Amino acid sequence: MSLDLASRELGGEGAALVVVLHGLLGSSRNWQSAGAALASRGPRVVALDLRNHGESPWDNDGSFGAMADDVAAWLRRAGAGPVHLLGHSLGGKVAMRLAADQPGLVSRLTVVDIAPRAYPGRLRVEFEAMRRLDLGAIASRRDADTALAGHVPDWALRQFILTNLGQDASGRWCWKVNRAALERALPELTGDPLLAGQSFAGPCRLIRGGRSDYVRDEDLAGFAARFPALDVVTLPDSGHNPHFDARSGFVDAVLG
Repeated sequence: MSLDLASRELGGEGAALVVVLHGLLGSSRNWQSAGAALASRGPRVVALDLRNHGESPWDNDGSFGAMADDVAAWLRRAGAGPVHLLGHSLGGKVAMRLAADQPGLVSRLTVVDIAPRAYPGRLRVEFEAMRRLDLGAIASRRDADTALAGHVPDWALRQFILTNLGQDASGRWCWKVNRAALERALPELTGDPLLAGQSFAGPCRLIRGGRSDYVRDEDLAGFAARFPALDVVTLPDSGHNPHFDARSGFVDAVLG
């Protein structure tokens, strides 16, 4: 059964609708600045929180099929579609799956720095660090940062993980994502989002970071085989997050 996803309006009043799907351990909040930059060019931009993330409901089913169904259900409830569907990282995989499952809902697909393949071993360090953090022993976000530093030495990565830390109504620290369900789903979430034989014939643009290793040159032939209308834009000075690293070029690539 599909879940009723939370959404965030990021600006714009045009007839064209861009629907944004965030990455793993992210949320629609991560897209406020980039979404506003996209909306300033005309389209209405809405970002969704995927299941088990942000303000959306939690569920034990973390499969690509379930996540794509959630997005499809949101589009139908909103009376939207076909739409320009934009997905980053995990959101890109969900977007690919939705486009392949229900192509009538997608007029244009933009995939940001991810390929339809497996990524073995990704994000296991982050989830292990989250699992090991004793939430009952911390009194502040600084305590959490200090405790995580032994497992995650990279400061920027720790800050990203900590965007998922919050407090409940009683003031106790808690994860705002369904950490346990997402960790159980990692074998799927780091795998190929498409079923055997699936493809999408509509317009598809891949935006990749030139300093990222998520989409390699050798991935492109397999990508094009499943998305035959694919074109590729590489932003040379960007890493895995071109909506942060190279925003102007990113906006041009999305809307160009």
